[in-house]
Amino acid sequence: MPNLDLHADPIDLTAALVDIPSVSRDEALIADAVELALREQTIGFEVIRSGNAVLARTGLGLPSRVLLAGHLDTVPIADNVPSRRERDSAEGDVLHGCGTVDMKSGDAVFLHLAATVQDLAHDLTLVFYDCEEIAATYNGLGRIERELPEWLRADVAVLGEPTGGFIEAGCQGTLRVRLTATGTRAHSARSWLGDNAIHKFGPLLQRLSEYQPRSVDIDGCGYREGLSAVRIEGGIAGNVVPDAAEIDVNFRFAPDRTVEQAVEHVREVVDGLGLGFEVTDSSPGALPGLTAPPAADLIAAAGGRVRAKYGWTDVSRFAALGIPAVNYGPGDPNLAHKRDERVPTAQITDVTAVLRGYLSN
Repeated sequence: MPNLDLHADPIDLTAALVDIPSVSRDEALIADAVELALREQTIGFEVIRSGNAVLARTGLGLPSRVLLAGHLDTVPIADNVPSRRERDSAEGDVLHGCGTVDMKSGDAVFLHLAATVQDLAHDLTLVFYDCEEIAATYNGLGRIERELPEWLRADVAVLGEPTGGFIEAGCQGTLRVRLTATGTRAHSARSWLGDNAIHKFGPLLQRLSEYQPRSVDIDGCGYREGLSAVRIEGGIAGNVVPDAAEIDVNFRFAPDRTVEQAVEHVREVVDGLGLGFEVTDSSPGALPGLTAPPAADLIAAAGGRVRAKYGWTDVSRFAALGIPAVNYGPGDPNLAHKRDERVPTAQITDVTAVLRGYLSN
């Protein structure tokens, strides 16, 4: 089994985690290593295993509890394991490898702090979970919520998702709707005998291209919405007027809307076009919750570097439980999942220092 030294520099610990392949649904080896390290190298933590997730928590009776959560899995490896470290003229010292950004550097920071923070200001819960990078039905955090809900109780949650050292608050909601059009099939040489289903999307595409997205400020974070066609399908053959076509539309909405309100908004946008309407996927957003005292303390520790989170993350799960949650970790999210995934080592050091100051007295 790989040996993880939680007292080592979190940069080196990141490299050690990257060097353990852990593509989604194959996290047993890294979970074994994390579990052993937490059991042997931390003091005062209760440690349990749930499938390929590892959980640890203190029970000091402190007035507040902070939960640090990070997923152990990565997307498929792209010839970028093992890790390598090099000097870049623009970025300085850089660590390359699958998961350096998303999100083994965040995991390393959390593990290192669990072993080295000696004077906790808050009780601490650590959740390292599996299968975040694939369909939500497999997500280990969802399994923990169903089977071990008491382990997710906290006053604030911090997900180690890559944010470039900014606190990215809340997250957008996402909605996918399938719009369908029907017509009458005919030979294209006698098109007047048919009714072209694809042509019926003309007014829809015009509305989408002219759509003015809403921007909303919540707790000082600006969320900009977006409504886009993301897939179109139709047609039978090169000489047939099609009698059916469909378009998938994705609405990324600010977290002050519920899923139901987002659905109603999309209905209003497409009203009067005579198209079939089916919701195929949805996830609620998460409000920033930055006014909660533990979250405000974290913002102060990070020097007030806060911005909105674009996209959806597991902070939504905590928001649904009434727990303020933020994303905070090393790495540029735009580099996640890329073949040249890499993190400046200075960001690992900086995030570690900020969280150490926040968690300790």
